Amino acid sequence: MIKKLVNIAFLILLVSPVSGQVDFFDRLADSALVLTKQRVRYDPSYFKIDYPNGDIPADRGVCTDVVIRAYRKFGIDLQKEVHEDMRANFSKYPKNWGLSGTDRNIDHRRVPNLMTFFTRHGVTKTISQLPEDYLPGDIVCWNLGGGITHIGIVSNKRTANSRRHLIIHNIGAGQVLEDCLFGYKIIGHYRYHKEVQ
Repeated sequence: MIKKLVNIAFLILLVSPVSGQVDFFDRLADSALVLTKQRVRYDPSYFKIDYPNGDIPADRGVCTDVVIRAYRKFGIDLQKEVHEDMRANFSKYPKNWGLSGTDRNIDHRRVPNLMTFFTRHGVTKTISQLPEDYLPGDIVCWNLGGGITHIGIVSNKRTANSRRHLIIHNIGAGQVLEDCLFGYKIIGHYRYHKEVQ
């Protein structure tokens, strides 16, 4: 009976409203880790999706979809958040795609747009080569070269030598957990949390 009560209390803790930012970011990291158990084929295709809370097919995705899906488990819809901010502040967002207006099917699935959004509405953290600066639930962005950008979430899991946290991302092999924090040039480091009504 005691064991059952402990399990119920743990479950309540996991699904209860956020009691603090630290709890949220730990749970965000756990949320992203669950995604690595799902088979997802890397697919950068353009999809027409519902709005709000639209998603591409569950068995498809790119790096941004890892972040979007992890946040959505907490009722935070980055599709809606990015779209509304871009619509009101279009001039502040990158013009990499030659668009003259927003596109709620794809805007939130582009790394430069997420970087702009997190800079405007989250906490921009130090970019460093110190593993201890990167905490579970942090969002990290990289430049892969050739104008290609990438994004992932810092996990609660560490490397075998415990020196740094592993990253949850999708760089072509699906939603995976890897030791790649310093594998590419870091160009963005953020924490983002929004209280959901």
